[in-house]
Amino acid sequence: MKIYWNGQSKNVIGEKVKSLRKASKLTQKELAEKLQLEGYEFSDLTILRIEQGKRFVPDYEIIALADFFNITTDELLGRC
Repeated sequence: MKIYWNGQSKNVIGEKVKSLRKASKLTQKELAEKLQLEGYEFSDLTILRIEQGKRFVPDYEIIALADFFNITTDELLGRC
């Protein structure tokens, strides 16, 4: 498992996830439910903590979120 570190936090995708979620007009609960329907284990609390930058986000969740929003993992990680 790779840890993405920006020098301050191990969660570098929180703001991007929040922006994408809002652009999709989804609540945290709705996003969690849609991800659950795709077979991923997300709850609204998980989404909240990711967006707040309080939760470490493992590779497989980064991939799941990138796939859901139809972007690359590099875009989600802010690399491009």
